[in-house]
Amino acid sequence: MKSWIEISRTALRHNAAAIRSLVKPTKMMAVVKANAYGHGIVETSKSVANLVDWFGVDRVEEAEQIRSAGIKKPILILGYTNTDDLKRCADLGCFFVAYNLDSLAQIRKDRSKRIYRIHLKIETGTSRQGLSGRDLVSFIKTALKLKNVRLEGAYTHFANIEDTTDPSYALEQIQRFEEELFSIKKLGVKLSVIHAASSAGAILYPKARYSMIRLGISLYGHWPSKETEAVAKQKRIKLKLQPALSWKATIAQVKTIPRGAPVSYGLTERVSRNSIIAVIPVGYSDGYDRGLSSIGQVLIHGRACKVLGRVCMNMMVVDVTDVPRVKNGDIAVLIGSQKTSTITAEDLASKCGTIPYEVLSRINSMIQRILV
Repeated sequence: MKSWIEISRTALRHNAAAIRSLVKPTKMMAVVKANAYGHGIVETSKSVANLVDWFGVDRVEEAEQIRSAGIKKPILILGYTNTDDLKRCADLGCFFVAYNLDSLAQIRKDRSKRIYRIHLKIETGTSRQGLSGRDLVSFIKTALKLKNVRLEGAYTHFANIEDTTDPSYALEQIQRFEEELFSIKKLGVKLSVIHAASSAGAILYPKARYSMIRLGISLYGHWPSKETEAVAKQKRIKLKLQPALSWKATIAQVKTIPRGAPVSYGLTERVSRNSIIAVIPVGYSDGYDRGLSSIGQVLIHGRACKVLGRVCMNMMVVDVTDVPRVKNGDIAVLIGSQKTSTITAEDLASKCGTIPYEVLSRINSMIQRILV
């Protein structure tokens, strides 16, 4: 393999167990959408299946992958499900989010014995998908008229719980959520599952845990943000997370170039000395951000080696002048540890002006994931 992803089963299980210990007896949903945040949906789901209660995905195709792996735990499709896929959801025994009357109209047409299990998405301040107020009440009243619909759960999502040390907006959302839950109760709906907290909310705010939490980025060994970690330390919350993903590649070529030689497209960088360079067969189509051009680093023989020039579609060049005895076939670490050095998803995110979620989830799904 010229490039591969190693996933630590031990780390995944450690993280799930650590969060479980923190939030018990609250149930846990493992959010494995976006190919399990780049970690491999099947590999991750199998690794933690006996440690979590639910799985959360974005689309029905992801639910099918989990079912095909032999996992029978409840699955909630968190993203938009178009009307053509509703029957597939029901046939998989999945729960899904519904918030428009088009979905109910499609369900009404189904004269079979299928049961459609819905979680109500309550909009409390993110201004994304979901319902609130009169719209929520109207939707519920319509759904209650359909014999093949079961309103099983309700949830919301926090807009500003990760990137701030100020909890005021999150607490406002909890208050709005409580008000909407009271309205649902007045309509005679008995919900079996209520959830609001993703990783940050689950770690920091016990009040937000309800009957289930959604375990996302922390399952993979990363704090939702520096602010979340800082507040956790202030609250003396003891939680150690272990990053589960390492990204490695084989060096394709090593060669010498003279001082002043340009490297890669656009002649954006020239070497300032006679240099030894290594070509690594990974580029932005693989998920290694082009924004890392001339500023990224990879580990070779445990030493940090600078990315030279622009990251290309399928390869990049790094400076190995100061690393002895580098040869074709040696392993470069793009994310992870080698000897005593480490490059984290947070490191790459900081250099690109983004977040670890994006760095991890954009790793091309065609790159093989290997459980180690």
